[in-house]
Amino acid sequence: MILPMTGAGARPERTGAGITYAAAGVDTHAGDRAVELMKEAVAATHGPEVLGGVGAFAGLLDVSALKDYRRPLLASSTDGVGTKIAIAQAMDVHDTIGQDLVGMVVDDIVVVGARPLAMTDYIACGRVVPERIADIVRGIAQGCSLAGCALVGGETAEHPGLMGPDDYDVAGAAVGAVEADALLGPDRVRAGDVVIGMDSSGLHSNGYSLVRAIVSARSLAWDLHVDELGRTLGEEALEPTRIYTGDLLALLATDAGAGVHALSHVTGGGLAANLARVIPQGLGARIDRGAWTPGAVFSLLAGWGSVPLADLEATLNMGIGMVAVTAPEQADAVTAELSGRGLSARAIGEVVARDALGTAGSGEVLVEGAKGVDGGGVLMTGAHPGWS
Repeated sequence: MILPMTGAGARPERTGAGITYAAAGVDTHAGDRAVELMKEAVAATHGPEVLGGVGAFAGLLDVSALKDYRRPLLASSTDGVGTKIAIAQAMDVHDTIGQDLVGMVVDDIVVVGARPLAMTDYIACGRVVPERIADIVRGIAQGCSLAGCALVGGETAEHPGLMGPDDYDVAGAAVGAVEADALLGPDRVRAGDVVIGMDSSGLHSNGYSLVRAIVSARSLAWDLHVDELGRTLGEEALEPTRIYTGDLLALLATDAGAGVHALSHVTGGGLAANLARVIPQGLGARIDRGAWTPGAVFSLLAGWGSVPLADLEATLNMGIGMVAVTAPEQADAVTAELSGRGLSARAIGEVVARDALGTAGSGEVLVEGAKGVDGGGVLMTGAHPGWS
């Protein structure tokens, strides 16, 4: 399960007794202490399908339920959090970054209609600080609980000499399952489908190299209180990634959910590039920016950095973290179902024949062939309310 491991690094000092592991920069006792601090949070994600406990070499999951599937497909995903970690380190706040990690992984799994079953994590650090590692894992466990996914294993690796004493990075992987005939994706998308956008909780976990560059160029401090945000810049930047998995699985189980043809998780590359991944050849999606207003953080960053809109849209989620492509007759029901679950959503565009999409005009952006997928196009048009 969540096991402290070790790595080579700092040049050891010789003692009368020779070179010890501690002298090499690896504190196994600190690793054991970190495990003790995180055990309760990890165990809270376990249901009866999880066998064993913290400390085993491998996490075990009873998947007998898959015997009831006609043709079960396994879905897997792996990801990290990127340079958002640098802000967590600067703020010395480490109990939210784990939720970011879970969101980046499980919300990639749910887009095909799969239910995440189990997740593992990996934390590499220059020095094990038990309380810090436990905070990170508690955030991961909280995210797994929100997603209905068991945290069944992990690794904490200490890399003295390779990483600075207070440096760390996190990564995770998850596996889920979906019935083959319930698989969502571009094969189901049709002209006339409605594109529904779901609100993000903020910046999520993408584009932080741009964010940090803007903050640095303006010599802004992370503890600066920003009136438009109602909190400090650092608090806004560390707002955890919204996890959509639970709400989407609940939606898909309803009559309204039967009208959902595809989902798209808006991560690196922005809305257009990720939506294009689920639009088939011969079709296109026209997105009306006038359908929603991005949160204040997006307009602030745009102004502080004089960032062109096209660059913002290709980097940040601009207030939309997940998209559903839905049959038109079910669009209102889907929006109502999501709103009833406390997730603000609205129609932001439609799917049309590719020929009807045309080319990008002034102020418009057309994205095709994104993320290596040879699919349809997405045209961003109009203007966000209040944006010039």
